[in-house]
Amino acid sequence: MGLVVRRVMKGFNDQNKIEINTAMQGNVVFKETVDVHMNAHFKGTLEFCGMLTVGEHAELEADIRGDNVIVSGRVRGDIIAHKMLVLMPTAVVHGNIAAPKLNIVEGALFQGNCQMLEDLLDIAEVSRYLEIDMKEIEALANSGKIPGKREGNSWKFQRSQIDHWASSGRIS
Repeated sequence: MGLVVRRVMKGFNDQNKIEINTAMQGNVVFKETVDVHMNAHFKGTLEFCGMLTVGEHAELEADIRGDNVIVSGRVRGDIIAHKMLVLMPTAVVHGNIAAPKLNIVEGALFQGNCQMLEDLLDIAEVSRYLEIDMKEIEALANSGKIPGKREGNSWKFQRSQIDHWASSGRIS
């Protein structure tokens, strides 16, 4: 069985569930929120919003950037989890990791550097995250239409507040 894509209901929002059970390579970017289950060999880069679960028998040679990452298999590469990273007891990770929330379960093996991220975004990061022009983000912040906090000459945004704001349909 190779790549399986199906729609599943989760709360009130549709979410794409993708199961990858065959070897793949390349640069993969998911623009929509996805729930990816990787159960095979993958080489390249993965970028996504949502959840990535690396299965116990999966082997990834990849740099990973996304919201939530759960690793039960092997990963050689850097992992940036914007919300949470969990290394399960069978996980073997060789690379640098960064996340605002980290759970390394007893038995997991990790070799690399760890950076605990603040869950704050600047205007450029919000612009990339929401795919909205930076000038428009700044105008929304200055008018109070997007939740943010001015710090000197710059703006800081909490990711959870931006997620809530975006899901409420306030994006034009």
